[in-house]
Amino acid sequence: MNIYKEILSRDKKRVAILIDPDNNSPESLDRIVHNCNESHVDYIFVGGSLVVTNIAETIGRIKEQTSIPVLIFPGNVIQISELADGILYLSLISGRNPEYLIGQHVVSAPGLKKSGIEVIPTAYILIENGKTTSVEYMSNTIPIPADKPEIVVATALAGEMLGMKLIYLEAGSGAAKSVSLKIISEVKANTGIPILVGGGIRSREDAVMIFSHGADLIVVGSAVEENPDIIQEICDAR
Repeated sequence: MNIYKEILSRDKKRVAILIDPDNNSPESLDRIVHNCNESHVDYIFVGGSLVVTNIAETIGRIKEQTSIPVLIFPGNVIQISELADGILYLSLISGRNPEYLIGQHVVSAPGLKKSGIEVIPTAYILIENGKTTSVEYMSNTIPIPADKPEIVVATALAGEMLGMKLIYLEAGSGAAKSVSLKIISEVKANTGIPILVGGGIRSREDAVMIFSHGADLIVVGSAVEENPDIIQEICDAR
C-alpha cells in the first residue's frame, strides 16, 4: 500500500486519530481502536512529545485489531518501529532547533532504511494557540504567532520547495484553540501539496470548518483521549 499516493489522490477528506502510548491503558487503547474501526477512520497515528511506553508494543496491539494503516508520528529518534506501515518524517521547520530540523533524522535514517516502512517527508509547522504545549517545550522552539499568516505561508512554501510531501499545521496537543481558518485557507491557496491540520479539534463543527477551508486531513488526539466516542462525530465531517 502506498499511503502517500492515497493521501495525494485527494478523492476525499481524511481523518487520522493520534494515539499517545503514554496516555492510554490497554483497555482505553482497545476502545479507541474499536471506535476507529466502527467509524472507518482513515489512519491511526502513534507517537507523542515524550513516549516512555514501548511504542512497538502499542503498534503491535493496534495492528492485531485493525487493518487501518498505522503511521508513526515521532517526537524523537527512538519512536520508530518496523511494525508500522509508515512514518511521518517530521522536520520542524517553524523552529530553529537543528535537532528537529535534521539532527534526529541523521540518527534515525539508517534504521528507517533498514525497516522498509514507508517514509513520508513532512513539513511540521507549529503555530501559537494561546498556551504552551508539550511539543513547544520538548523541541525548545517558538511557534509562529497566530496573527502572522504570511510567515506561516512563507514557511509552508519553503517546505514544499525543499521537497517535503506534506504540510502539517499544528496548534499542539491539547491546544486551547485550533489553527485559524485564515491560516489554513492561505496555505492552501499558496501551496500544492496535501495539508494536515491538528491540535484543538474537539467537535464535528470544528472539523467541518477546517475541512472547508482547505485541510485534506485532520488529526485528532487529546479530544479522543477524553471521549473516544467523539471519533464517529469527527468522521461524519468528511
